[in-house]
Amino acid sequence: MGSMTHYMELLASNQPWNLLIFMAVPVICAETLAITELIILFTRNFKGTARKINKGTGIFAGIYFLGIFLYLFTTAVIPITTGGEWRGFADVVAVGFYLLGVVPLGGLALLELGLLGKNRTPEQELALHATFVGIFLVIAHVAMIFGMLDPHLFITDLTQGMPGMKM
Repeated sequence: MGSMTHYMELLASNQPWNLLIFMAVPVICAETLAITELIILFTRNFKGTARKINKGTGIFAGIYFLGIFLYLFTTAVIPITTGGEWRGFADVVAVGFYLLGVVPLGGLALLELGLLGKNRTPEQELALHATFVGIFLVIAHVAMIFGMLDPHLFITDLTQGMPGMKM
């Protein structure tokens, strides 16, 4: 599967389990967070059902993605790096941005567990929460876009030269 990024290869392998574990669960969590975030934003109900779902999802997503990060970093990133097996710029960006999702999701979990953002008003907490959700969505989409590219797209072989050029 050398014409795929490692990101896409991971999702395509071991169907449907890898797709569910590495894509569906984090995306469903992100969508749940975004939708409940909007409900809270518009209703200003900081104690209702949407807030409870939002809080539980934030804690779950942060812990879940930390597990994914640790697993993929030790079983994929380190071996790929030490083996010199990266498939180019798009491959590194796709995997790197996917794993970078641990920062905003971890931040959400820490916020929900009361370990981050103490002494904030509910509105300030909502703003920080929404910022983390937005950052995760941007990071995840960058990973998806670069993950779907042909990893050889950004690789140039200077030994081949341009057609019609003498080297």
